[in-house]
Amino acid sequence: MWRRVTARLKIRNAERRYITVSQPSRQTGADAEPQNDLIDHFGEDFDMKQLLLATALIALPVAVFSGVEHFIVGTPAAPAQQSAVPPLGDMSKFAAIVSDTQKIAATGDLVAAETRITDLETAWDDAEEELRAKAPEAWGTVDASADAAFSALRAKSPDPARVETALSDLQATLADPTPPDAAGGSAQTLNGIAVTDASGHPLPCEVMLSDLRDALSAGRASDTARPQITDLQSKATERCNADDDRRADAFSAQALALLIPAQVTK
Repeated sequence: MWRRVTARLKIRNAERRYITVSQPSRQTGADAEPQNDLIDHFGEDFDMKQLLLATALIALPVAVFSGVEHFIVGTPAAPAQQSAVPPLGDMSKFAAIVSDTQKIAATGDLVAAETRITDLETAWDDAEEELRAKAPEAWGTVDASADAAFSALRAKSPDPARVETALSDLQATLADPTPPDAAGGSAQTLNGIAVTDASGHPLPCEVMLSDLRDALSAGRASDTARPQITDLQSKATERCNADDDRRADAFSAQALALLIPAQVTK
């Protein structure tokens, strides 16, 4: 004989559901409490499974959405690379000449290396007006490094090690002609005449000599000072031809200081 027992369960939406469990009754007619306990346990277990299933169904899309959100929002795109513009522009044609000079010097033929570096001197002087106007301090940095290379190769007895170092430094300077931070710096002066830029590099000796010639042509040299000015001009020219801008500028500055002050007209 079968006895039908009904157990009531509650689920999350508070609706009442019924589960009917059929099981044989005991022939002895014993108390049915153990059967009710089993039914109660089964109801609690079913309720718990319903709760876990509902939680899982809610948590899964949240977890998936969070993962997508992390992928989209939490992983920023790499910033676009910005290439720095060299202050003097493209230096490749000058660097190529230096590279050729290095290769020649490595063979031990420093005379041929000096001949090749002269091509750089010519090209650099031709571009001086444009490059110096574009970035005066960067131009001065390269110019000073180039002068060091010229001097090393034009020494009476060129030292291969010195030549190699000077050419390597020049190549590095062409690659990055940006001068050291000169914030707060000021040009060095001699007798009140500027002989360097703000970063300490000598001014182009050709420019200072040109200023001196213009002043002499304008009649700003007194008869008493002219002999001394002429002597200083000769020394400045000799040092400038030897690529010794620092000393050439010193001589030019001394000569310029002896000139009659220019008259200012309104």
